[in-house]
Amino acid sequence: MKLTSEQQAVVRHGGGHARVAAVAGSGKTTTMVARVLHLLQQGVDPRRIMVLMFNRSAREDFQRRLAEMAPSGQPLPDVRTFHSLGLRLTQSLTRWRALESRQLLTADWQLERLLRQATLEVLTDADADRDSALEQDRLEALAHFSGLVKAEVIDPQLVYERLEPGDGSSHFVAAWHRAEALLAEHGLMTYSDLLYRPLLALEAAPDLQRRVQGFLDHVIIDEYQDVNAAQQRLLAMLAGREAAVMAVGDANQCIYEWRGARPDAMLDNFVRVFGHATDYPLSTTFRYGHALALAANQAIDANRRRADQLCVAAPGNPTTDICVHQGASAFLEQLGDWQRQGRQLGEACLLVRSWTLSVPMQLALLREGIPFRLAREDRFVFRLPLVEALAGYLSLVLQPRLLQDPAHLLLVFSQPTCFVPREVLAALVTRLAETQRWPGRDDPLVARLKPHQRRTLKKRWELLCELPRLGRLSADALLEHVVAEVDAEKVLKRAAARRDKGEEDVRLLDVLIEQAREVRDLTTFIELLRRPVENRDDGILITTVHGAKGLEWPLVVVGGVNEEDFPHYTRDNPLDAARLEEERRLYYVAITRAIEKLVLLHDAGAHRPSRFIAETGCEDACRLAEALAESTPPAEPVRLAAVPLARRYLKVIGSELPLVEDRTAQAVTSDTFVAGERIRHAVFGEGEVSVVEGDPANPVIEVRFDQAGRRRLVAHRAPIERLA
Repeated sequence: MKLTSEQQAVVRHGGGHARVAAVAGSGKTTTMVARVLHLLQQGVDPRRIMVLMFNRSAREDFQRRLAEMAPSGQPLPDVRTFHSLGLRLTQSLTRWRALESRQLLTADWQLERLLRQATLEVLTDADADRDSALEQDRLEALAHFSGLVKAEVIDPQLVYERLEPGDGSSHFVAAWHRAEALLAEHGLMTYSDLLYRPLLALEAAPDLQRRVQGFLDHVIIDEYQDVNAAQQRLLAMLAGREAAVMAVGDANQCIYEWRGARPDAMLDNFVRVFGHATDYPLSTTFRYGHALALAANQAIDANRRRADQLCVAAPGNPTTDICVHQGASAFLEQLGDWQRQGRQLGEACLLVRSWTLSVPMQLALLREGIPFRLAREDRFVFRLPLVEALAGYLSLVLQPRLLQDPAHLLLVFSQPTCFVPREVLAALVTRLAETQRWPGRDDPLVARLKPHQRRTLKKRWELLCELPRLGRLSADALLEHVVAEVDAEKVLKRAAARRDKGEEDVRLLDVLIEQAREVRDLTTFIELLRRPVENRDDGILITTVHGAKGLEWPLVVVGGVNEEDFPHYTRDNPLDAARLEEERRLYYVAITRAIEKLVLLHDAGAHRPSRFIAETGCEDACRLAEALAESTPPAEPVRLAAVPLARRYLKVIGSELPLVEDRTAQAVTSDTFVAGERIRHAVFGEGEVSVVEGDPANPVIEVRFDQAGRRRLVAHRAPIERLA
């Protein structure tokens, strides 16, 4: 293997612990394989080496590459995921009678059934939220809450108070305790228990700790920034005082805080848990060119919780083009240009922060007949339950006879949810389809309903009967009418157990209305929502940024890069400093998936471009990359905010390219900032500055916030040099 000097330093690391800060595309897997082979060549017993990978596919890839590079017949060390390690420990502790034997719940429906039973037992018929608590979204949120409690190994009440899950979740803590009791009663365990139960057992018994320690000399962990508290504590226990731990990862790519990961695991926590460590950078990327390397450094620079490390493009990397465009039409144009260059759509990927943001692009691709595939097939726009139901409402305008179809009525009554058990709803819609009128108060079916349920269902029936008379309205007007009459925004927020899920559902409504406004014709719009489509291997891949972790494509389009979408927040749920940094890390992961071309796509109309676009400094990055390629100074000055990073970058690669600073214009476009955050970028108008509060020792501007969290800016006039 041909290794860089940085990689060779990691491979030849001597004794003690080590942290390896590896930027995107730095060849960390190659380096880890070389490290293991080096240890084996030094005579280390492979049974005393353990390699931990983030997931099964990463483990299989590592095992394959290690086997290919190792001498024939060479015994190899254990390569595991944390879950497989936990299973092995669970089996050992069960044999030693420290844990009771339990069966693993391997299917999602098994866990859902358990949580449903726990919910029913802690909520009575008198509880107003009992029906909504049994909705699938709410049960999924309870499952996430339960897993997070075990990942962080803290009291569930503390987790609940920090998460603030929202209305209808007050039973979560009680349901967690009841679910734990049910697991014990029936001899069952979840995947989270594979780490949680052994950890608790070992921490409670020093004699057991001694039985599992002393078997390892070296532990190498990949994607260390994504470990949670349970994993870190268990790892520290197994390593003991003898094993040398090497953590490989990138704090800038920590994007799983919602399930217990923290960037501090790679920063301060590692030293606090294991003691002194030697730090090694893997700062050279072999994925993309100077333009994207410069842009990536600029994009993450505003984060405080990060390693002070530059990402530098290796000589000979592809020249990466970066561009910013607006609207779905630009998306189609970019794909057309790609194909005209003789490239395949299978080489391209559309990344979105959330699946909702892919809806406009999905519909644009459907309209043009361009093939695509989704990482999750249930996220095809026409397969979303809410979209199916809204198409069902609109269909009644053109097909009144659907009022006599029980299946169609069940579809439209089910979304947005009426908070009525499905069996009760099914019986009611069957009656409505037969009689075509709302039952009287004395009807047994109606008598079974709670007052608010009766009001909701009756109002929805009246809407359904009204729709056939509204054929004169356009598709967007009809959709807005339906959304308003069923109180969709209020219901979706109430039904969602997590605030961000409710916000995403409401954003989906906005997206659909925007699309209906473009189409206008009702028949065409309904046909578009129902157009059959399947995954095409030759089409562009659509996935979320979370799903793209560790992957790369020649062409990457990041869609929906709008303020309030990416970063995601609302006026009711404004950003704090920690959430903004997490969003910025997610954006950093998104843009560093590209090899040859990166397209940042924001929406037209009322949506403002994300602040992240301005922070990235695409034009400056591309201009500097061109200047490096031509060995001539940039034709135009470089933004003041980009100059310090650019100079550091040029120094690292040994370039003496001179830079001229632009002291007339900086680049933050958002009106929403976080109180107390310091940002280096500014927008200069007539001598006034619009940035977040500066250094208290040298105050330049002042920002005040009203009770709703919106900024009220008072800008002090100051020379530009004072902000440099």
